[in-house]
Order: sequence, then structure tokens, then C-alpha cells
Amino acid sequence: MKVRVETYGCTMNQGEGLVLERKLESLGHEIVTSAEEAELVVLNTCTVIRPTETKILKRMEALSHEGKQLIVSGCMAAVQPEAIRRKIRDAIVIPPYEYDSFSRLVLDHFGEGDLREVRERRLTTAILPIAQGCLGSCSYCITRIARGRLRSYDFDSILQKAREFVESGSREILITAQDTGCYGLDIGRDVGQLTDAISRIPGKFRMRIGMMNPDSLAKVISSFLPAWSGEKVYKFLHLPVQSGSDRLIRAMGRRYSVEEFKSQVAAFREKCPDLTLSTDFITGFPGETGEDHRLSVELIEDLRPSIVNVTRFSPRPGTAAAEEKQVPSWISKERSRELTVLRFKISGSLNRGMEGRTEEVLVTERGKDGTFVGRTKSYMPVVLKEEVPIGNILEAKIVGSAPTHLIGKIIA
Repeated sequence: MKVRVETYGCTMNQGEGLVLERKLESLGHEIVTSAEEAELVVLNTCTVIRPTETKILKRMEALSHEGKQLIVSGCMAAVQPEAIRRKIRDAIVIPPYEYDSFSRLVLDHFGEGDLREVRERRLTTAILPIAQGCLGSCSYCITRIARGRLRSYDFDSILQKAREFVESGSREILITAQDTGCYGLDIGRDVGQLTDAISRIPGKFRMRIGMMNPDSLAKVISSFLPAWSGEKVYKFLHLPVQSGSDRLIRAMGRRYSVEEFKSQVAAFREKCPDLTLSTDFITGFPGETGEDHRLSVELIEDLRPSIVNVTRFSPRPGTAAAEEKQVPSWISKERSRELTVLRFKISGSLNRGMEGRTEEVLVTERGKDGTFVGRTKSYMPVVLKEEVPIGNILEAKIVGSAPTHLIGKIIA
């Protein structure tokens, strides 16, 4: 049977989609690159904001009208199975916490394909999920409901999987979870120990540690910061603050202060002043005032992060924040626009400051219009307008920039 796995959302979901692909291949089914070719589509869903949910429901309906058989996985399958079945009555629904039974489900409904030896595909960039769920209590987050409480994966099993990726030729490993900072706190381990252990695997590769919340990082920073400082770890820090207002952070159910967040950023910048700092802000959260918004603007101006992910608040079913009085959408939209303009102004300035420098770049993928894309040691994307081998580490001079990326020319 020809199968397409179509994944939406975060790196965690992308990694799980690849796992589902491997399970389908192991049963003899053929993975195809477009839904048009497929008889069966696995729709691996995200529901973090309402527009994404709406987009996926429309996609589900379109695929059904085209006569495709559907398996729906991911977060929508966990928290909105009724909405899926109302849209597509005969869709097979499997939430993330039931992925261990995915192969059996496929066998029961579709049988085996042409069984053959399945070899691990060589992936220049490999995605390595390390846990399900989190320890957070964010009042707006539907993912917390979908994924549940923290369930860290076995330390040695993760390490073995990382070793297999490296031995099969992967040059970049993306470590991911809902909150990588809380990895292992339920099994007597921590993300610092895991980062250090993966770094010790022989081979030339780099690893990116995914998003961690400030309250989780506070528990493990003494272990994680030394490990993060290692040669094989991208000097990249994704630390969402969500607001510059302590009052609003508390209302969101997040357990840290702006000053604690700033102190953590300072500790990482002391280790590596040129790190790439990524953070997140929500605009229009219930109760957000003009003063709260002003504090967010001031925090961005003060910290000058390389990346700011700005999200307009979207009430999600089953969350406490959805029951609160909502900020008018036009106000949220205006505030989102202001933060976005500021974000690009700052990132544009930071990137122009990189021009003229020479950077060691790991080439990871093909870009648009015949270009290639690589990553600096701080995970900044570099567009290369010449043909270069994917997986190679090369010296590049930064000859131009945009707010979202650098432009490089290979010199060695």
C-alpha cells in the first residue's frame, strides 16, 4: 500500500512522524512523497492554536473527498477525537500515548505490504524525541492536556538511538520534547547528563537542544550549562518568556519571574556572548493591559534576542485561559504586529553585524532556487549560493544578511 505521512507542528511531532514512517516501512508499505500518490494518509496533527486546527480539519475533509483512507495521529487525536470523527466518520484515530500499538493497528486494518528488509535511512538531520508530556501548568496550553504529565524515555535507549544516527551518517541531531529542560526529572536523570553523554559519542556531528521553559531550566542549569558549552552542542538557546510582565506570567500559570529569566540568559551569554537566543511572546493573553505590553516591548529591546516567536493568544478548549474575558482581537493583532516589527529590526541589526566574519558552517539542506543552507556553530542559518555537499562542514565568509538568515560564500 502506498502511504503518505503528513506532519504538522513542532519538531517533536516531526520526529514522531518519521518514527511512524519507519513502522509503516517495516510492515512492507511504500512511503510516497505526495498525498496524490497515496492510498492511505497518516495525518499527524497539531492543535496548539485555533488557525492550525481549522487548517487541519479542512485538509482532513479534502483528503476524504479524494477517497484517501485516513489515520489521524498527533495532538488533535488526543484531545479532539470527537471533532475528527464528526468531520470524517471512518477515520482511524490514534493519540501519541498509543503509538506503541500503531503497527498492530495498521496490520488489523490494512495488513502487510511487500515485506522486505528495512534499512535505516541516512538522515543528515535526525530528530530525537526524549520525552512525552511536561511538568508545566500553563493555563492556556492544550498540548499539556494532549501529552499529559512528563514521561521521560529511557536514558540508555536515547543514547543508543543517537549513536545509531551518528553511525548511519547523521551530522545534526535535534533533541526535542515538549520541554527538554524537564527531561529525566521523573527517572533520576537530567538534560545536562543526557547532553554530555551524547556529546561523548565518537564522530563529527552537532546537536541542538530544543525548547526549555525557565522554571525547568532553573532546576538543572548547574548540570546543563557545562554540557551545553561543549564543542558538539549548538550555541542556541530557546527559552520562552511569553511576557515582560510578571503579573501576566503568573496569570499564565508559569513559575518564574522576568528577572529570573534575564539571569538565565545572562549566564548563557557569559559562556558564549555570540549565542543565538530564541524566545516566545504571546500577545492578547486574557487580562493583558497596555502596560503589560509595554513591558514586553522593553524586555525585547533590552535583551535583543535573535529570534522572537510572536503568537496571538488563541483560546483552546479545556484550558483555564479559554474561560477568561478575552482581549479584543484587533488589540492583540496590533500588539503582535508591533512585536514582530521590533523583532525583525533587532534581528536585522544583529545579522548585519555578522557580515565580514568567517564562520564554520555545517551544510544541512537544499534551499530555494538552487541554493544550499547551512548552520553556524550558533545555529544561525546561512544561505549559500553555490553547490556544496550536504553534510560537509565548510568555512564561509558572511557576505550579506536578512533579518531571518545570513548569506555566505565558501572560502574553504
